[in-house]
Amino acid sequence: MFNLARIPRGRYVSVLGGMLLLVVAWSGIGAHDLKTWLVENALMPLLLLILIVTYRRFPLSRVSYTLIFVFLVLHEIGAHWTYAKVPYNDWWKAMFGTTLNDLLGLERNHFDRLVHFSYGLLFAYPIREMFLRLANVKGFWGYFLPFDLALSTSTLFELIEWLAVALVATNVGDSYLGMQGDEWDAQKDISCAMFGALLAMSITAAINARYKRDFAKEFLKSLEVKRRKPLGEESLDRSEAEV
Repeated sequence: MFNLARIPRGRYVSVLGGMLLLVVAWSGIGAHDLKTWLVENALMPLLLLILIVTYRRFPLSRVSYTLIFVFLVLHEIGAHWTYAKVPYNDWWKAMFGTTLNDLLGLERNHFDRLVHFSYGLLFAYPIREMFLRLANVKGFWGYFLPFDLALSTSTLFELIEWLAVALVATNVGDSYLGMQGDEWDAQKDISCAMFGALLAMSITAAINARYKRDFAKEFLKSLEVKRRKPLGEESLDRSEAEV
């Protein structure tokens, strides 16, 4: 049986990094709209820098790196064509003789919805790994907090998109936001990320419930009150003053 853990971590991450660079190069060369491509990839260097800087002291699992890689590949596909014009219908028709939109009764291009859903689905687990290893969260909180952070960062990104277009990239607003005339586009994108994260954490919980004997005990214990005394204004009257 294939065992991912047997592959040297450094070699595995290097291969993923090399493949990602090739995908980024392909995405940029002949991009449908270069200005939009540049705006879409504005945060990419920051994410890669964080992953590189933290690799030695806080390396993630191969699973987490793989999930991040898959998401970034989907993102680069969207950036290459602009999200609203990714020709997935043409690809589907070439393989099956009909478009995916016709098959599902859809009207707009939904590739952006797929990527927002994939953000929640693929990033929730790496976020969970960070919470478990840095904050030592247990039980319920090990599933809720990754879900919560994936949802909140998805919402934050929608605000960043809006500010970027309003203040900086006004000339690429339509192609960058990919609203396609839907005034509720941002809310629907956030909902997609939410359902993706919920699915990821549900699958993770189901796997742990199957293989961890103390899953139920740990889950219930995490919901127990750890300190019965209130904090806030109550703690100001005590010497430790924890607020």
